[in-house]
Amino acid sequence: MSPKKSAADANPVLIEVGPGELIDKITILRIKSERMADAAKLANVRHELSVMEEARRANLDDSAEMRRLEGALKSVNEALWTIEDDIRQCEADKDFGAAFVALARSVYKQNDKRAAIKKEINLLTGSAIVEEKSYTEFE
Repeated sequence: MSPKKSAADANPVLIEVGPGELIDKITILRIKSERMADAAKLANVRHELSVMEEARRANLDDSAEMRRLEGALKSVNEALWTIEDDIRQCEADKDFGAAFVALARSVYKQNDKRAAIKKEINLLTGSAIVEEKSYTEFE
């Protein structure tokens, strides 16, 4: 194994992803950039966001439908952020009652919405990469 490289020396790992995954990552990074306070973490988030936004500009056409789907995806990811914060607070309070269970259940429901929107983006763009999910249906 070679010696550990510094972040400045490391090469990025380049992979193909579907447009839905790229837009999802961008929305999450935007939420982080809006909500995080730590300056060092923000610098890393903003750098990664700029890299992802450049990839988007270079590879995806803008449209009203894409903006609508991106807004919907950001809303779902914002809901997930809040749910995760609330679950962690329940954990800290050692409160594993009805509120905790409802929050835990809402995670997979929001993730199902998230997957559906990402798939819509992939289908809209004609992506050869389309993420598929397979879970037991509930409701």
